[in-house]
Amino acid sequence: MSTAPASFGRRLQEETAARGRLVAGVDPHAALLESWGLPDSPAGLREFSRTVLEAVAGHVVALKPQSAFFERHGSAGVAVLEELLAAARAAGVLTILDVKRGDIGSTMDAYAQAHLLPGAPLEADAITVSPYLGTGSLDPAARLALAHGKGLFLLALTSNPDGPQVQHALTAQDTPVALEIARHAERIGGAAPGEWSSIGLVVGATVGDAYRRLGLDAAAPSVPLLAPGVGAQGAGPAEIADVFGERAGQALVSVSRGLLAAGPDRAALAQRAEELATTFR
Repeated sequence: MSTAPASFGRRLQEETAARGRLVAGVDPHAALLESWGLPDSPAGLREFSRTVLEAVAGHVVALKPQSAFFERHGSAGVAVLEELLAAARAAGVLTILDVKRGDIGSTMDAYAQAHLLPGAPLEADAITVSPYLGTGSLDPAARLALAHGKGLFLLALTSNPDGPQVQHALTAQDTPVALEIARHAERIGGAAPGEWSSIGLVVGATVGDAYRRLGLDAAAPSVPLLAPGVGAQGAGPAEIADVFGERAGQALVSVSRGLLAAGPDRAALAQRAEELATTFR
């Protein structure tokens, strides 16, 4: 008799308790590969990805590859991404694939199958998604995620300066768009009392008081929060505390440049990952 898989929210909560809140962003852009002495090619991507995974496993709660930096190398680059996701899964490291998918109907369902269906070549534990075609447009991905122990992170308050143009705008009901997204995440997540939802939000660590001022903290108390903007974009532990308040323990701190600059030496990368994990624990 088959049993339902453990929810992504529960697994993430347990891993965070054990390993801290650091998420390692894997962003192999050309300049970073060059600084590591690697070619800007699929071979360089492969060596880079293998090194990062081996160095940070055990020090981070999750790995967050940015799909675009692999896709720019075509099918060979996507093959490297497949290898990285599979290797992380084999090593017991959670993956949050940063793809920001957002579409409607059968197209959204196809995106979800590509990344959330067990056994899919690009299978991840969770993906980032864009709700700006309407929150209901994400229902196919949410259904698949919840059925298979996977997760979603909905873009809510992003760290780019132009984000408020859309995210702070008011709906016809005079509700901020970001607040509607938070309410939807809480509603569909279905978390048990005391457990994290499998449907999270992306809230930048550089958004100031917007997360609390717009009411996202009260509207979505069970959701995990993926927090970019730390390190090179200026945020640190003080900003995490200021932005998220009593929900800071649910904020997963995503660091890319501040971590990867320690490479290519594996020992230096591992040490930097542990230092950052301790800083934000």
